[in-house]
Amino acid sequence: MIKRRQRIIFSGTIILTLGLGLVSSITLLPKPEISIAREVQSKNVKTRNSWLGASFPVENFQAYTSAFGYRRSATGGDGWEFHGGLDIAAPQGSYIRSWWAGTVIKIGDRTACGTHIVIKSGEWEHTYCHMEGSAGTASGRRYFIDRPAGIQIWEGQQIPTGARIGRVGMTGRTTGPHLHWGLKYASNYVDPAMVLREMFSQQQIARRGGSGANNQQSQVIIQESKFINDSGY
Repeated sequence: MIKRRQRIIFSGTIILTLGLGLVSSITLLPKPEISIAREVQSKNVKTRNSWLGASFPVENFQAYTSAFGYRRSATGGDGWEFHGGLDIAAPQGSYIRSWWAGTVIKIGDRTACGTHIVIKSGEWEHTYCHMEGSAGTASGRRYFIDRPAGIQIWEGQQIPTGARIGRVGMTGRTTGPHLHWGLKYASNYVDPAMVLREMFSQQQIARRGGSGANNQQSQVIIQESKFINDSGY
């Protein structure tokens, strides 16, 4: 009888230990749903941008293939990574358009982002990754070139809203043709899906003749980013 009790107590201890270990392991794993709630600090700033003039960044849209936030590695492995943008699938060679008018501040082609450009529009920065073409340097300035598309863009160049700035490709770290579109406001990551929802909402109001569309305050909330290590693609 005593030995039986000892066995029961011993078995219970093992189960409790394993249970606590499992809870600890689950607690330590990053979770996709915390990408917005916990990877930013609560410093809320509402912008007064009207999104009526903004352009959707891809022609021949097919699907959204990977959302902003934590995800498992898209190229294999069990690790978690922070995905600092929105992946938008389109047929290879589809044109990419500038979301907003601004100045080209960066051009590159030797990172996970592949051939990419970054445009600055006031406090906003918008990044376009995995483009067709390549980057080069001439007279001390970086440039992007896609010869078949007839596109060449230089750092420091002014780009209007909706201008064709490149084509969807597969450069860099990617498993299929898509645009990785990243947004930052005052150096803080912003979920591009939030911006697109607000854009479409305001533009639909305008198409219906809504009188308040031009004065509507953006509902996109910009928060101070705590997470820095973007996977870069």
